[in-house]
Formats: sequence, structure tokens, C-alpha cells
Amino acid sequence: MLCDDHAVVRAGLLALLGSEPGVEVVGEAGSGEEAVAAAAKLRPDVVLMDLQLGPGMDGVEATRRIAAPDVRVLVLTTYDTDADVTRAVDAGATGYLLKAERPEELFAAIRAAAEGRTALSAPVAGRVLDRARGAAAPALTARERDILGQLAHGLGNRDIARALFISEATVKTHLGRIYAKLGVDTRAGAVAVAKERRLVP
Repeated sequence: MLCDDHAVVRAGLLALLGSEPGVEVVGEAGSGEEAVAAAAKLRPDVVLMDLQLGPGMDGVEATRRIAAPDVRVLVLTTYDTDADVTRAVDAGATGYLLKAERPEELFAAIRAAAEGRTALSAPVAGRVLDRARGAAAPALTARERDILGQLAHGLGNRDIARALFISEATVKTHLGRIYAKLGVDTRAGAVAVAKERRLVP
């Protein structure tokens, strides 16, 4: 079953998967809510799940509600930050694939997921292994923690600069370092990882 909020993407996947022997698309959904309802009704072997699904339930929450021993969820997305991967795997995803993969990789991942085996895109697998090996993330400085705390309270760069008596340019420099250390590229990603690692209350 397919879940993606872009009809064009679903149509492309339908055409692609329809050409592969042994793979049958039994349903599709354009939102997290639709996916949960369709999966409960259809009980597909594998659900291809995008993470960003527009307003409403996101792919992580849909994965959490759908994933079961007889229904595997394979994330297929353009997002590969550590925070996204962690949230998806914690929600029960069997695999995590990037939309940039070759069709053969997608077919192999679907078959692996159907058999209950983990399927990860190479870049994602490398990062997961690094984390499993205990590759410690560089520690945040006291100032970076201060800025992260302000970020978690929803403050913008200008307000953070005022609160900490530093320039906006300095805030931006620190944010760049924080993103690099946490392996994210957005403010929301930084806050999500910080909360996950208990770096902020």
C-alpha cells in the first residue's frame, strides 16, 4: 500500500511497482489518517510511507498506528536527518529508504520488509551503524546549550540575541554549529533531537 500526499508521486510509484512481478499495490492513501484506515481494512504486507504528509497526522504517527507483525512499514522519503530516522524507527518502521534510490533498490527493500528484514538506504545505514557503535556526537558548549534552550522555547534569532546579550550574527554562527553537531538542518529538527537526547527540558 502507498501513502504519500502528492498524487503525482503515488501515480509514479503505482506505474513503477505495477511493472515488477510479485508486487501488487492493493491501496493508496494521501494522508496519515487515510493510511491508518486503509491499512486496517486492507492489511497489506508492506506500507510505503512518506514522512511529511501535509496538515494532520504525519508519517511517523501513522507508522506508529499501522506497524504490526503482519503489516510492515517501509519509510520512503526525501528526509534523512538523524531525528527523522530515529523517530521513524522508534515508531516501528521496518526500513527507511530515500526517494533518490534506484528502482531495483526499492523492489529489494519491499521484499525485505515483507519478510520482516530491515531495509535501509546506504547513507541511512551508515549513520545508524555509527550511532550503534557509540560514535559520540561532539558535545555542545555551554553557550550552544543556552541557545538551544531558547530555541526550544520558540524564540527567533533576534529574540535569542537579545536574551543572551549577543549579536544576531553570533546566534546564526552558533546555530550552524548546533545543527552540525546534532546532524540536523532545521530549527525543528534541532529541538526534536535535543529533547530526544534530553539536552533541553
